[in-house]
Amino acid sequence: MKSFKDKVAVVTGGASGIGFAMAERFSAEGMYVVIADIESSALDTAVNRLRALGSRVMGVQTDVSDADSVGRLADATMEAFGRVDVLCNNAGVETGGTFLGIPPRAWEWVMDVNFFGVLNGCRTFLPLLEQRDEAHIVNTASVAAFASGTATMIPYCASKMAILGLTESLEVELRTAGSSVGISLLAPGPVKTNMPKAERNRPADVPAASEPGRLATLERLSRLAEEKGLEPSAVADMVMSAIRAEEFFILPHPELALAGVRKRLHWMETGEPPVIRQAGT
Repeated sequence: MKSFKDKVAVVTGGASGIGFAMAERFSAEGMYVVIADIESSALDTAVNRLRALGSRVMGVQTDVSDADSVGRLADATMEAFGRVDVLCNNAGVETGGTFLGIPPRAWEWVMDVNFFGVLNGCRTFLPLLEQRDEAHIVNTASVAAFASGTATMIPYCASKMAILGLTESLEVELRTAGSSVGISLLAPGPVKTNMPKAERNRPADVPAASEPGRLATLERLSRLAEEKGLEPSAVADMVMSAIRAEEFFILPHPELALAGVRKRLHWMETGEPPVIRQAGT
């Protein structure tokens, strides 16, 4: 995509963090922006912030794990603007613990939001995007899609690897078919967002993580994001550049992503497994 003015972007998980930064960046390009988020109060705040800057923005409360809810998001977008040009499947959550200590409902929540949220977005919006001469999808994964093994984060890693597989495969299919829709995979490492506090949105039937090792991991992730994390606006700039250049991989922390790939390759070639990073280290 080369032209963005007056086009329409939909961003899930758009009320905070990377999602809000992308919404803000798209608005700066003169786009209409639809912010989707499950948190109604945060959604209202985000919409008001952008409107105060003169942005043309609409908020739609959405549960991306529910295909019908995503369908209503698409309907609201088409009713308001009559088109969709950019879709960012960005909503994500995280919880965990030791493998046998993670209840099935926690697994379902992480996979439903992280993986099925992306799948629902692609399935619902792709027919609308293909109506445009040029359009783009950005699916948010994580360096965890390449560098698994962090203690207590198995559901998150599994969901992000699933997004990687889905997005790579869909890119091949779209490109082979000569589709007008491009696609990118965003895989950041530490960013100054609320992801370490993702359990604030857990449903009532998802138990809170309480294992000491899990709590240590959350503390380390929060400290890492605060001390070394990128600003969400920097990631949003990378997303915009990648859409313009039709780049598939958006790697804000390429050294972490490549290190993960190299460790896996070394494991495959030599049989020597990587050292698992323990919580709190």
